[in-house]
Amino acid sequence: MPSVLNLQVQDVDSEEKRAQYTVSIVGCGRIGMLYADAFAEAGYKVTCNDENPNLIKRLTKAKNCCITPEIEERLKKHIDTGNLTTSNVRKSTVAQSDIIILAINIRIDTKNKSDTLELEGAYKQVGTALKQGSLLIYGGSGGFGSTETLLKETLENTSGLKEGKDFLVAYSPLYLPKTMPIKTLKDTDLIIASSNQQSLGVATIILETLTTKVKQANQVKLAELATLFKAVQQDTCTALANELAIFCENTGMDYFKVQKLISDEKSNFFPAIEEEENRKETYLLIESAENLNIKLRLPQLSRQINEERVKHAINLTQKVLRSCGKSLRRAKVAVLGTPNQNTTTSKYIETATAKGAKVALYDPLLVKNETPDTMPVLKKSLSETVEGADCLVILTGQEQFKRLNLKRLKTVMKKPAVLVDLIGIAELEKVQAEGFIYCGIGRGMDKP
Repeated sequence: MPSVLNLQVQDVDSEEKRAQYTVSIVGCGRIGMLYADAFAEAGYKVTCNDENPNLIKRLTKAKNCCITPEIEERLKKHIDTGNLTTSNVRKSTVAQSDIIILAINIRIDTKNKSDTLELEGAYKQVGTALKQGSLLIYGGSGGFGSTETLLKETLENTSGLKEGKDFLVAYSPLYLPKTMPIKTLKDTDLIIASSNQQSLGVATIILETLTTKVKQANQVKLAELATLFKAVQQDTCTALANELAIFCENTGMDYFKVQKLISDEKSNFFPAIEEEENRKETYLLIESAENLNIKLRLPQLSRQINEERVKHAINLTQKVLRSCGKSLRRAKVAVLGTPNQNTTTSKYIETATAKGAKVALYDPLLVKNETPDTMPVLKKSLSETVEGADCLVILTGQEQFKRLNLKRLKTVMKKPAVLVDLIGIAELEKVQAEGFIYCGIGRGMDKP
């Protein structure tokens, strides 16, 4: 396998040449899948690795990979041709790779502090298998000043190799919140950073075979702050939108109609129930500031506002059910969301259940027979979830939820049928035309 230490543009200027290089994607979440799609499309040999067997199972079928149908179709094509393979054995995958993309993020614990245990473990696994002459690009997000030291030191200590001499390391954070439309890497601005000019140059050459929108930074800290600032700015906008949405709910105005009048604004200025969005990056920046004895007041307040949204969602649900002569304590609530732990959906279900509701959950991204023991309310079909429900609650914006057959759903629900839209994706006129009692974020509720 060729060494990438002294890679030149002419070494990867065609698909035939790029096919000589093997790329491993470590971490098969949304970020990892975007990298897998881009490298496979560019002609590289790609191996996707994740220790979660369910993710590998989905990827092997190129189905329900938390990305768009278009990208899934391309992944399937590359799997069928053998250009993309999967593995749940990390060390052997890394050992055979010329380029490693590490797409695993730092976690935030229950005290809103950084937990690097999983990430450091991944660094060590990669380091023990790292081969001489390879390039590693970290594609996650870390706290200010933490990425370069932890990554470089761990790789050198576990591999016995020297960064800059035996292997190269670069940082390319990819900010990809769930509320933003997924684009291909070809349409995405990519930052590439390294304090080592050789690493920066080689990584730039590689990434420029995926997109022309590559921005260089000769300090990793600059790239870290760019990612953190972008997330915190979005979090602050969301907090303000959430406050204004409550104003609209209480005055009978439609927040989304107001937004149409100012649609020339470039920022994503919409309310969101997903308090997990930007949470990690915001708390990482707050923690970094605290370590420097700096107090960031606005990010703290934004987090407080956004994390109160689940309580507000429960209040909206109770209010609309009460208007129909129903009680949350005795209601069957059908939730369209995700079964993952510590998300808005899980917190909403936990709170509703504690108040006496009987909850059923559906997530079309889960393959059959993938029902986790930790979420017994999870159902295997939409019809099973909605049958006999008093209330239908939309908590995530998956494509299938944007095309619901409301007429059919109403026939299996209890009357009057209630729809609670907590992310603003339902078309209000269509919902009302089908005879649903509507309640939604930024809109308030109908009168039955």
